[in-house]
Amino acid sequence: MSTSSETVPNTPPGAAPDTSPETASGAAPVRGTRLSLSGASLGRPGATALDKVDLDIAPGEILTVVGPSGCGKSTLLRTLAGLLPPLAGEIAQDGHPLTGPSADRALVFQEDALLPWRTLRANVELPLAIRGVPRAERREQAQAWLERVGLGSQARQLPHRVSGGQRQRVQLARALAGRPRAVLMDEPFGALDAQTRAGMQDLLVEVLQGTGATVVFVTHDVDEALFLGDRVALLGAGGLVAVRDIPRPRERGAHDDPARVALRRDVLTSLGT
Repeated sequence: MSTSSETVPNTPPGAAPDTSPETASGAAPVRGTRLSLSGASLGRPGATALDKVDLDIAPGEILTVVGPSGCGKSTLLRTLAGLLPPLAGEIAQDGHPLTGPSADRALVFQEDALLPWRTLRANVELPLAIRGVPRAERREQAQAWLERVGLGSQARQLPHRVSGGQRQRVQLARALAGRPRAVLMDEPFGALDAQTRAGMQDLLVEVLQGTGATVVFVTHDVDEALFLGDRVALLGAGGLVAVRDIPRPRERGAHDDPARVALRRDVLTSLGT
């Protein structure tokens, strides 16, 4: 993936939310979903990655997930996406057993997974086409999402003609265009340079405002987890270590706040780093 530096348009966290494309078109706001794990063991037969996990993710919250490589972060996401059944215990969405993939839950990966033969706008249109949205309406909504992530003027470009950070913005627009109730993000900014990554973090906060979606965001970066999350889940070898509330407001300068410094130290200690 390209990692060229770029300036990403954003609204400072805490500012009044912009009107989302769905709201602008008169559609009802998306209602976030509750995701729950009860005594859940996750992984594949003979290879348990996480054992006896109890976790409740509230509708509309951003839960960040941190832990060392190989601790089961991606396994957790794929289980919540319905791609992996639990080995034991229960996985539920709004109190009902989660039994497979659903358009209610969108996955966003580190690799952008855009279709190289489709324009940026056509890529964003894809989940709308799957939902049966009429062509003119889905084109309008896709264009609105590209405008929202700062790429409206490049709607007709092919993915290989834009940078890695821009492709990630398209992937975010595509995920949200489908109006999911949960967005599951697997280190989506991990391959980007520091400047582009910070811009994408700000952009994510901005575009999520007003969507109502529940977000589970996996990252290796503790500072990223503490900036983005409402809570942070700490995974260790074989299980869930702890879940911590994150002090607010969400501001770049808050890393010097004593409560934030104490939480960062606690997270690093819990992770053994």
